[in-house]
Amino acid sequence: MQTGKRTHKIGIISLGCAKNLVDSEVLMKQLDACQFKLVFDPEEQARLDTVIINTCGFINDAKTESIETILHYSEARKNNKIRNLFVMGCLSERYKKQLQEEIPEVDDFFGVNDLEKIVSRVGGTFRRSLTGERILTTPSHYTYLKIAEGCDRKCSFCSIPLIRGKHTSVPFEDIITQGRSLAAKGVKELNIISQDTTWYGFDLYKKRRLPELLGALSDIRGIEWIRLHYTYPDGFPLEILDVIRERPNICKYIDIPLQHINSEILRSMRRGINKTETLRLIDTIRSRVPGIAVRTTLIAGYPGETQKKFDELKQFVSQSRFDRLGIFTYSHEEDTAAFRLKDSVPEKIKQQRAAELMEIQQSISLGLNREKIGRVFKVIIDREEGDYFIGRSEFDSPEIDNEILVPKKYHRLETGRFYDIRITGAESFDLFGENIFIFL
Repeated sequence: MQTGKRTHKIGIISLGCAKNLVDSEVLMKQLDACQFKLVFDPEEQARLDTVIINTCGFINDAKTESIETILHYSEARKNNKIRNLFVMGCLSERYKKQLQEEIPEVDDFFGVNDLEKIVSRVGGTFRRSLTGERILTTPSHYTYLKIAEGCDRKCSFCSIPLIRGKHTSVPFEDIITQGRSLAAKGVKELNIISQDTTWYGFDLYKKRRLPELLGALSDIRGIEWIRLHYTYPDGFPLEILDVIRERPNICKYIDIPLQHINSEILRSMRRGINKTETLRLIDTIRSRVPGIAVRTTLIAGYPGETQKKFDELKQFVSQSRFDRLGIFTYSHEEDTAAFRLKDSVPEKIKQQRAAELMEIQQSISLGLNREKIGRVFKVIIDREEGDYFIGRSEFDSPEIDNEILVPKKYHRLETGRFYDIRITGAESFDLFGENIFIFL
């Protein structure tokens, strides 16, 4: 294998969540420092020396995508279109032995904490001096900032602690240093991520320091939006809401996965919170931060979810009118607590229930979007697509939430800049608008 040469082309494929993407970007920085030539779209290359696939192993759909991707590049490996194929990440961490037996075309498998081994395997030298640095693959104006790894929660359905281990916070000062470095590179929007952002700091400082961290990040010059993801409802630190309300560059947006509303289901899920407490928390969030956009995710078809319990979940969605909602169907994951339960809801019913929930949400989203017509929002432009410039407001996270389409016919906008956009039309998950003036 050629090493340390710009002629050695390495393609990296990152699957799954934004947390995985950050890991891939860290690896890219290490490989770039070793003078390898990085290929960001391996499918466009006729031949590559090495392909590295960063996999997801969280639920069935994600595992299927990862396996299909591995098989695709295994075929290319057999046909000598690539010389070396490596697999890393969550799926590889959890199922390494099985994967080695079933897909022998892969040259090596690595877990979630094996970046140094991967760099060495391709012939490079891992540089600890680059800790915290990465090559951004998102548009230059926004990125994800991972503040911790792993999770201490005991949710019955979740395999993340099995894969990623216990909650481990990134030191406070290191995060601030990363934030300043990103701002210096032109990043304007930080999307805060980890498996459980509300638990940040407890392992290092014996207290949770997320509110303090958000305040320090918001003081960084050049950072205009900070958005909070993956907050856990049980023991939710309400002081976070004060920081969101008081700091103008912290988006009035919160991502809080609730998973269900029926108290029996929540107890079985080991969520540590019941229906009454959940409803009270939602009311508190909305009252303490007026106008906040609340995103949540729910699971359809968890073991023991009878029609009556599902009807309760539907009523919850109808009445709560979440700004953003994602639905997963229950995935029966081995070695989790829920795996001991009977997977009682047939897959067809799971899919049907998920569709029913999304149909309710589609109507809610359309109504909420129509209420925005005529209003003006600060919008950042992410890209151009067809006849439109595509942007987002502070109430929308990249890639998963609503977008605002501004027709090119009447406007000349720049990617990465903020504009005042008046909303002129609405669909269920898209808005249309026109430029008012440029934010300086």
